[in-house]
Amino acid sequence: MSFYDKVRTQKFLSFSLILFTLAIGVLIGTLVQTGAKAAKEQNVAPDATPLTVPPPVMMQNEFSKIAKRLEPSVVNISTRYIPKKQATQNRQSPNFRRRQQPQDPQQDDQQDDSGMQQFFQRFFGGGGGGLQFGEPQETPSEALGSGVVVDKNGYILTNNHVVDKATQIKVKFTNDATDYPATVVGTDPDTDLAVIHVDKKNLIAAKIGNSDALQVGDWALAIGSPFGFQATVTAGIVSALSRDIPDSENPGHSFQHFVQTDAAINPGNSGGPLLNMNGEVIGINTMIASRSGGYQGIGFAMPINTAAKVYNQIIREGHVTRGSMGIQFVADDSKDRLNVYGADHGVFITQIEPNGPAEKAGLKVEDVVTSINGKPIKLGQDLIDIVADSPVGSTLKVGIVRDKKPMTVDVVVADRTRTFASLYGGAKTGPERGPESTQMKFGMSVSPIRPADRQEMGLKASGGVQVTDVEDGSFAYDLDLRKGDVIVELNRQAINSTEDIRRIQNTLKPGDAVAFHIMRQAPGARGGGDWISYYPAGRVPEGNQ
Repeated sequence: MSFYDKVRTQKFLSFSLILFTLAIGVLIGTLVQTGAKAAKEQNVAPDATPLTVPPPVMMQNEFSKIAKRLEPSVVNISTRYIPKKQATQNRQSPNFRRRQQPQDPQQDDQQDDSGMQQFFQRFFGGGGGGLQFGEPQETPSEALGSGVVVDKNGYILTNNHVVDKATQIKVKFTNDATDYPATVVGTDPDTDLAVIHVDKKNLIAAKIGNSDALQVGDWALAIGSPFGFQATVTAGIVSALSRDIPDSENPGHSFQHFVQTDAAINPGNSGGPLLNMNGEVIGINTMIASRSGGYQGIGFAMPINTAAKVYNQIIREGHVTRGSMGIQFVADDSKDRLNVYGADHGVFITQIEPNGPAEKAGLKVEDVVTSINGKPIKLGQDLIDIVADSPVGSTLKVGIVRDKKPMTVDVVVADRTRTFASLYGGAKTGPERGPESTQMKFGMSVSPIRPADRQEMGLKASGGVQVTDVEDGSFAYDLDLRKGDVIVELNRQAINSTEDIRRIQNTLKPGDAVAFHIMRQAPGARGGGDWISYYPAGRVPEGNQ
């Protein structure tokens, strides 16, 4: 090998060595950097495994199935109340002032808890603008509640206190932003139930169950609009059955035997359904016992069997009729008193209503009622339940003990509101089944007054027709005409029949002056005879029908 070949070979080897050294350095640097990075990442949570979200799978249980099925049948109810004295003024202004709740929520807790009003708060909701049960409605107000569709033609069950005295009622369905106006078909204050109607067909009606099948410990779902949050579902169990809530105004006269539940019920749930695990309505949520007014307490629902009876009477007659014997008694009598009078069970009669069924049948004060139609009577509530459900005009075989001797008396059942008019219907201001009402102009209905009814009412004025209904917002409403008023003159012309009113109305046109002479029973009057003259007047408005 020549000298030059040796030099070239040596340079090539040197260059190759340099390249090899550089490659080794780069490789070592890469490995060191990667290892350091991996070590750094593993030091945060070396034993952790990344999470993986699976594909969505519906995991339905019975609660969710029931909620989905009932969702179209449960409605939100909003109401407005406008006092008559402020109706005209408020119709000119779109603003309605809500009644304020107490500033200190614990202030009510420090008050006396006696009586139904202090202990039970019936709900309207509305977050500070609701009305509480039993409180005077003296200012315009708005309120919220719930209801359940029970007929596809638009008939809805709810609570009476949700719609009581409301001048405007609107119903909203789930997933439907429309506010549907509703009208009251009828109410029953004794059970706090009401039936309202919306002009909307082909609705999905909830399935009605049988509350007699309920047992303590059964699951229960409540659906409604607590605090205005529509279609809210809560779950609990049936805590107790046949809870009797005392009425402080009429002790011993209760038609409310509630289903007690611990399912969360809040203001705004009133009128919504309580459901069993078959998705059947077993009750109408009505009230809670709670110091805070929230669900941290006990919920009560009217059993659907009772609600169904009330509903059926309302859609048939527009009201609920209950039977009466015309007696007053000791609700839960002591054994000692009963033993003295010769009975080991029963209720002790303390008063007989004059000219009532009991007096006509020969019952007397100090008699002890021991049975009705062969069924033992142990408590006053037993007697109430049987007699109240008995048809008016039916005959009951009442077993009694008098002077320690047992006997049976036939008692013909009468209408409770007629037998105890001062307690349950106010004074008797009109015929029970008198002539039918006639719809007149000015937004009122009137009916003739029969001589017998005139005498019973204690009305000395001759002639006249009685107002049987006044439409909210009408001309008659603005003039403050009221149901029970007797119209004796219209524009100084005597009124002796409905045709007299029609004839005079036909001569009037918008803008003409109108003056009534009416007779109205004096405030607080309990019987006939206390009638006062009133002379409301105004001008016929445009478009009056």
